[in-house]
Amino acid sequence: MQDSFDATTLIFLALAVFVIWRLRSVLGQKTGTERSPFRPVERNRTEPPAAGRGEGDNVVRLPGADRGQAGAAVQTATRDWRGIAEPGSAVARGLEQVVQAEPAFEPRAFLEGAKGAYEAIVIAFAKGDRKTLRALLSREVCEGFERAISEREKRRETVETTFISIDKAEMVAVEVKNRVAQITVRFLSNLITATRDADGKVIDGNAETGVEVPDVWTFARTLGSRDPNWQLVATDAGG
Repeated sequence: MQDSFDATTLIFLALAVFVIWRLRSVLGQKTGTERSPFRPVERNRTEPPAAGRGEGDNVVRLPGADRGQAGAAVQTATRDWRGIAEPGSAVARGLEQVVQAEPAFEPRAFLEGAKGAYEAIVIAFAKGDRKTLRALLSREVCEGFERAISEREKRRETVETTFISIDKAEMVAVEVKNRVAQITVRFLSNLITATRDADGKVIDGNAETGVEVPDVWTFARTLGSRDPNWQLVATDAGG
């Protein structure tokens, strides 16, 4: 009976830890009404990071990078672009190129992973979590984020943000050059966010009212590489 009780207790403790982790994942980033939170690094494009960078760190793995599920059935599924790209569009042609290199790539799963990466990066930027950012961003983009964090810290400002929802995540461009895939995703999120000065006064945003925030981010990865991780290589504010 005691063993059964202990096992049940452990299960509920594990569930509690998971719920707390999800609640913490809604804490985040500085922004203003109808404005991207990432102005310091707008249009900060760079080459994708070298394979293996960030290995062992807190890396968000966007689904679709696995190479172990090649086969006709998987290939047929990934070529159904309904709801992702219009037939014959540039996005559809780009997705075909990705699938040719990695038949297991699944764009719908990629978009779900991209939303997770978006939220994780917003959170890390707001909290000044440089370690997480270095794992998720290309070197040049990360340097821009870190500069913005350092400037904020010098001003002794703090950021409070709550994710209400990510209302949209859609592919707007897919390119493959020299086996390097770049997928651009337009996000539309709903956030409650405020920046406070050293005295705790709100100096930007609103601590009670949510705003829609548009962002256009580009993720990159070398197709066929052993490293399955996609990293953020460009950010852009966009409607």
